[in-house]
Amino acid sequence: MTERANLPDQVLVRHVLSGNVEDYAVLVERYRTQLARYAVSLCGDSDIAADAMQESFVRAFDSLASCRDPAKFRSWFTRILTNQCHNMRTRTRTHVALDDVDAAANESADTRLTSNEIGRAIEEALDTLTPEQREAFVLKHIEGYSYSEMAGLLDSAVDALKMRVYRAREIVKERLQDFV
Repeated sequence: MTERANLPDQVLVRHVLSGNVEDYAVLVERYRTQLARYAVSLCGDSDIAADAMQESFVRAFDSLASCRDPAKFRSWFTRILTNQCHNMRTRTRTHVALDDVDAAANESADTRLTSNEIGRAIEEALDTLTPEQREAFVLKHIEGYSYSEMAGLLDSAVDALKMRVYRAREIVKERLQDFV
């Protein structure tokens, strides 16, 4: 497997399409960790992100023949994952536990902030963004992509992405100003 791990994506995709399905595991392993972080950032929940990852890898395998440029497998897969994360967030967003709402309402404003509280505040700020804003914000500020990389990944213009990131940043800053 170590020999296969050094093969470029397009070679691995060709192998999988020609029947060597075990090479798909190399692609999965190659991108699993990085894309799992991305999925958690988009979904806001590690369990939902894990489900989105699993479903995305299955969907990608089933539709691998539709990957027009196997050299850009990662970008192609990221689009599938992004769509799956948006779908799963939409489905689970309506299932907020009332206990969580009550607990948040009862918290004292002068309570010392813990890292969990700050993380929760950041997540709540990200939840106020549109899916497109959240996606752009996460790619830029959490995953560290350049605008040109984001444009290729999201099939969008650089100027449009800059505007999404700017608007997202302003919303997040506004939501977090009480914590700074």
